[in-house]
Amino acid sequence: MPPVDEPGAAPAAQPAADLTVDPSEGPTVDPSEKAAVDPPPQHARAAGEAAARAATAAERPGRAVPELEAALAVEPDPHAGAFFDVDNTVMRGASIFHLARGLYKRDFFTLRDILGFAWQQVSFLARGENLEHMDQIQAKALSFVAGHSVAELAAVGEEVFDEIMADKIWPGTRALAQMHLDAGQRVWLVTATPIEVAEVIARRLGLTGGLGTVSEQVDGIYTGRLVGSLLHGAAKVEAVRALAEREGLDLESCSAYSDSANDIPLLSLVGHPCAINPDGRLRSYAKAHGWRIRDYRTGRKAARVGIPVAAVAGALVGAVMGALAANRRFRRG
Repeated sequence: MPPVDEPGAAPAAQPAADLTVDPSEGPTVDPSEKAAVDPPPQHARAAGEAAARAATAAERPGRAVPELEAALAVEPDPHAGAFFDVDNTVMRGASIFHLARGLYKRDFFTLRDILGFAWQQVSFLARGENLEHMDQIQAKALSFVAGHSVAELAAVGEEVFDEIMADKIWPGTRALAQMHLDAGQRVWLVTATPIEVAEVIARRLGLTGGLGTVSEQVDGIYTGRLVGSLLHGAAKVEAVRALAEREGLDLESCSAYSDSANDIPLLSLVGHPCAINPDGRLRSYAKAHGWRIRDYRTGRKAARVGIPVAAVAGALVGAVMGALAANRRFRRG
């Protein structure tokens, strides 16, 4: 990425367009079925293409007055962009767990369900991303929105960002994203989180847009099924390829950022990969291949060797009690 001479402002992305999915466009997946560690190629392709369609279909914001536009103008770089994973890269912890807390607070599911989510979150923070666990928690969370409207989930996403997510953004990663924007490049999030929530996070951070998991919907109501698969692993690669083709990006001029070895295919897709807060496997791979590494965590050694059982139990109780307290406050309000 070229050095930045002058700061600029990038337009904020709008929420994802209300896309009614025609099941004939690609395979759909029932989240109640146990997901494979890596989805079949046709599911990954369908998920990636659906995410790219949703991102490019999102309405762009209106223009400011000409004088302000001229003052803030940055020479755009039409061929370079940046792609950021979200969980443990842009924000601490799993975004789907933060969303699950918000859904629980609004009576989408039970205390037993949130206990399961909390345990998965502790495991995620202690040992890093696990594909099978992420598939299970993502699919379970998405199944709870069946029968609810797209607008409802988008509204919950807005509230959850304010209540929980905003304080968990890594300042260092956000600064990296801003450097790309200041250089006239477009910046997208790439995450297994629902596309509606990915777009909320992207817009709140002033980014171009978000690529996320696309759920099947009919007349604006979720069916409880996915288009293709979760946007994870191979599906992320398909999404970025499809978006690059639609947006005219040269992937050799693009950058990508992630914390997980599961995203090595995504990082390998671009000319400028960077490991952020990497797990052990990604750190080793990045060093061996001369990739940049940035670590914004504290207590990195403790994170690598694992968290003691007492700390895990304390974190689990804290997560559940926090959700319960938030629920009580919500009911009193």
